[in-house]
Amino acid sequence: MPSALPAATVFPDFSAVGDGGTLASVVGALLTIVLITAVLMIVACAITWALAASSGRYQAASRARTGVWIAAGSAVLAGAGLAWANFLLSLGASL
Repeated sequence: MPSALPAATVFPDFSAVGDGGTLASVVGALLTIVLITAVLMIVACAITWALAASSGRYQAASRARTGVWIAAGSAVLAGAGLAWANFLLSLGASL
């Protein structure tokens, strides 16, 4: 019967990862750009939706309405992504 191996402790090397503050600022900047773009798309699609609906172009109004919902969903996902990235960075710093 083979002898039991000694218990080894294995931990990740967090010092091998670059500066977490720089990573946090890069992630924050990218997600801010996404949020600004999503809000601008909401405004543009809402204006298009209103103009198309008032002029009787229902197919264009339907596509603009879809654009509003997609832009709103991307803004929500970007905000949730920023919160998730901040959570993970703070969790990683506390390990």
